Amino acid sequence: MRWQGQRLEAESADALPGLARLSTLVRSVQTPEFAGVTFHEVLAKSALNHVPGSSPRMPNAWTINPYRGCQHACVYCFARPTHTYLDLNAGKDFDTQIVVKVNVGEVLAKEVARPGWRADPQPVQLGTNTDPYQRAEGRYRLMPQIIETLAGSGTPLSILTKGTLLRRDLPLLATAAEQVPVDVAMSIAVFDDELQRSIEPGTPRYQERLATVTAVREAGLDCTVFLMPILPFLTDSREHLDFALGRIRAAGASSVLYTALHLRGPVKPWFFFWLEREHPELIERYRGLYGDRAYAGTEYRRWLAGRIRPLIRKHGLEQAREDRATGGMTADPDRQVVFEEVASSSLAQPTLF
Repeated sequence: MRWQGQRLEAESADALPGLARLSTLVRSVQTPEFAGVTFHEVLAKSALNHVPGSSPRMPNAWTINPYRGCQHACVYCFARPTHTYLDLNAGKDFDTQIVVKVNVGEVLAKEVARPGWRADPQPVQLGTNTDPYQRAEGRYRLMPQIIETLAGSGTPLSILTKGTLLRRDLPLLATAAEQVPVDVAMSIAVFDDELQRSIEPGTPRYQERLATVTAVREAGLDCTVFLMPILPFLTDSREHLDFALGRIRAAGASSVLYTALHLRGPVKPWFFFWLEREHPELIERYRGLYGDRAYAGTEYRRWLAGRIRPLIRKHGLEQAREDRATGGMTADPDRQVVFEEVASSSLAQPTLF
């Protein structure tokens, strides 16, 4: 892959307006291996993103986002609005204009070396915005240095991903877990091949993600599965949920988290565009369920809880596990998902570079 020969000038049509103005933009890259995708390589000014007051249980959340935008192209992705801060749109641009913080590891090493951080290292989460193990990570390999740097500084970490590339770093994570608390979670929302190809076209198949859950467990680490979002009228049937939880249990997952679909800001029109194309028969039902809200109505969420919680118990996936050291994840279905709270807060005041 001759990336050096694929350089685009920063002021070209492919380097879109918000990025072309950045002094931190190194180059914009295209390659046949990633057809239709442009990678905008930037120099990060900071690696750690502080999300203050995001949750009563986690008042000092820290995140790292080595990438902006995501090749997984999940129609419902709550992080889509972050692209609008770069004068990019939350639809196709989010899927195809990927910002890469090529020096994030070096910047992180300086930040965690500060006396104040070493005196009281705070938990750091990866995957609360865009996926750190999307396909681009196979090229850029940013995660190994991030993992080693955090563990070496005594910093607990948690990772949420849909990417099977996580397996590459399991030896590193197992070593890190000997030094600091490490949480790993795999997100698997859809257990139907046709629907997954339509709504998550860039993700690995659910079978491959389940195999990754098994690999994580075999490496000696716990692995929570995020069964989210649950899509009303598409993945909320008893049959789909029972099948999903059975497969999750068979893969060896430690526990399960779930939540219903939420549609914030520009994510809603993008999702409805997909819905009108793929499932027009559901348009009116979704309008009635969501109205002008980001979340499904209270009645639906109570109905969903009444359906899924007995199934979680049936498959033995309800055991609570809250790690106070990482502040990361809990398998108690009665609790809100901490990751959602962090992501929602980070959208309000993003640390871009």
